[in-house]
Amino acid sequence: MSSTKKIKILVPVIIALFFVAYAEHRHNNKQLDTTGRLRDKEMNETSGIAASGIRENIYYVHNDSGDTSRLFAITPEGFIKNTIYFKGGPKEPLGVRDCEDIAVGGGPAKGKSYIYLSDIGDNDNSRKFLTVYRIEEKKTWDKDSLIKAAATPVIYRYPDGAKDAETMMIDPVEKLIYIVSKRADSVSVYTAPLNFKPNDTVTLEKRCKLHFEGFRPFKWITAGDISRDGQQVLLKSYEKVYYWKREANEPIWKTMMRKPAELPYKPEKQGEAIGFTPDGKGYYTTSEGVFAPIYYYKVP
Repeated sequence: MSSTKKIKILVPVIIALFFVAYAEHRHNNKQLDTTGRLRDKEMNETSGIAASGIRENIYYVHNDSGDTSRLFAITPEGFIKNTIYFKGGPKEPLGVRDCEDIAVGGGPAKGKSYIYLSDIGDNDNSRKFLTVYRIEEKKTWDKDSLIKAAATPVIYRYPDGAKDAETMMIDPVEKLIYIVSKRADSVSVYTAPLNFKPNDTVTLEKRCKLHFEGFRPFKWITAGDISRDGQQVLLKSYEKVYYWKREANEPIWKTMMRKPAELPYKPEKQGEAIGFTPDGKGYYTTSEGVFAPIYYYKVP
């Protein structure tokens, strides 16, 4: 084939590919909105995000290892409304060791909303015990920028040995805490009852394993969330967001054993936070790093 004929064939193909890529780019951008940035340098190791259950347009975020026992209430634009301190573990110099995820849901008192902050990070796979702190949300927090809150701890241990985890979720239907491990080719899913007594020591129940394609560490599971109505589930790795819809109030771990959909996600510097909006129609992500962007995505 002559060079002239090759050019006549290749030019239309290249133009077609350009328009396909452009259309895909515009489609992805329609589902992505940068709502703001984390506006304070104190939020430099953000590892979790969760929507308030009673405060409009408020989301809770927190740092992971190296920070003290606190969390931040922010707007979607990234402005801090409150810094919330609580008393952590007496054996931890900073009160907490490595808080990796946060969730909001029900608790012991009917009609009230609680924050659950999980001190579950374990890079060395050496921790015999993990701690989750439960803090009751209060509307009076809107009046002050600095809050001292009471926290109820529960102690967890794995049935099959220590492991690193960065994902904790609350299932409002079966009233369970979910923890999903981070590393290895297949991650493990664990549950425990949501209703616990202060300082209980609870052995998690192993429910299943999940396998995701890809290469380490990009495939490691770094965050997750269950929608407020309990009907949608998100897990994210460093490069992908996975999505499931619950069927007929089945256990969430069975839901996650089906093949997930992959939702839009712009890979972040070190994305370890994802959370649904209160209505479940979208989700936010953000990352470690000073002044990290906050991204909003619509659920397709």
